Amino acid sequence: MIATLDRTALLEWYRKNRRRSKELFGLVDEGAFYDRPIPLRHPFIFYEGHIPAFSFNTLNARGLHEVAIDERLQRLFERGIDPSSAGEALQHNRSDWPDRAHVAGFAARCDERVLEALAHARIDDPSEPRLVRAQSAFTILEHEQMHHETLMYIVHQLDESHKACVIQTHRDSNVAGNDLLAVDAGVATLGARRDVAAFGWDNEFEEHSVDVAAFAIQRYPVTNADWLRFVADGGPKPYFWVERDGQWFLRAAFETVPLPQSWPAYVTYRQAAEYARWAGMRLPTEAEFHRAAFADRDGTERAMPWGDEPFEPRFGNFDFQRFDPEPVDAHPDGRSAFGVEDLIGNGWEWTSTPFAPFEGFEAMASYPQYSVDFFDGKHYVMKGASPVTGRELVRRSFRNWFYDDYPYAYAKFRCVADR
Repeated sequence: MIATLDRTALLEWYRKNRRRSKELFGLVDEGAFYDRPIPLRHPFIFYEGHIPAFSFNTLNARGLHEVAIDERLQRLFERGIDPSSAGEALQHNRSDWPDRAHVAGFAARCDERVLEALAHARIDDPSEPRLVRAQSAFTILEHEQMHHETLMYIVHQLDESHKACVIQTHRDSNVAGNDLLAVDAGVATLGARRDVAAFGWDNEFEEHSVDVAAFAIQRYPVTNADWLRFVADGGPKPYFWVERDGQWFLRAAFETVPLPQSWPAYVTYRQAAEYARWAGMRLPTEAEFHRAAFADRDGTERAMPWGDEPFEPRFGNFDFQRFDPEPVDAHPDGRSAFGVEDLIGNGWEWTSTPFAPFEGFEAMASYPQYSVDFFDGKHYVMKGASPVTGRELVRRSFRNWFYDDYPYAYAKFRCVADR
């Protein structure tokens, strides 16, 4: 059992998540809730029901074996989709989504039961695999935060006339040359230890060491200015770019703005790999990212690139400080021991490592299909965080992943070269 289970903190975390979900759904016009701005995802109404349904199903129904609230809705909102193509996505079309008032009532009942469980139930029970070390409770809390980012991807693709506008100040700068920095050969520690971590998703375990040869890595992620030179030489246009009368613009979260030259280029894995080849380099492996981000020059490793200090806005652009990127040189205090900047926040970073289990992998009891369904060689590991990644998800062992041609993620990259 967890020595001190802080129920007050868990309750506040859940309530904070629900407040943010409400704020994000509040950005969408009422008439757009049944739209699918991303054809590969369900409409907004699904997520409004899915998040509380998942929490109730995972903690109360399966973990605590409580009676159902509404079995039909619990099944309807059970799980999202990740089709590989628009054609496959058509198989998930449906016209029988319930109205929002019905979904809101269902969600309220789920919230009530979940809050009651977090406050009083035996959620840390070594005799029930789903409840060992309060696994189901942490699963639902981080799951909702993941969907905050998913929601922003979908809101981003919604026409500006169908969503509220969040006013932000956008800044551009002249980034110094993106030089290559030497990273010494050494060990990278990937994953986490089950006997130490308060919580982790199954693909984060088990902790292990990887010997990494010396390499060189770009100080900054590839910027829009860098990508412009690639486009001029025949490279593809990033999905978020728009050309008007010979000028380039960027579709930001809530408005279209002149292309910020110093922001990281958000691209697919395929596009990133193509750029790296064009530049005579390659994408880093997951282990190389870890080495550049977390290794110290004395042979030890850091919790974060900047060290062991608590999270502060000066270290990176994450945890909803803003919705859009910033210049890649905006957070020098977040640099690693090797001088690499903008590793955490401002966009996830593609690696060349296919998403696969670590040795010792065991599917998690609370959500056994979470990772297993994506060990298919078609998804690639991403590290770091985006502007809308919740703080609790920003940890060294956390792994994100997407299809190599998925264009909607807030995903940047940088190149490496062998030494």
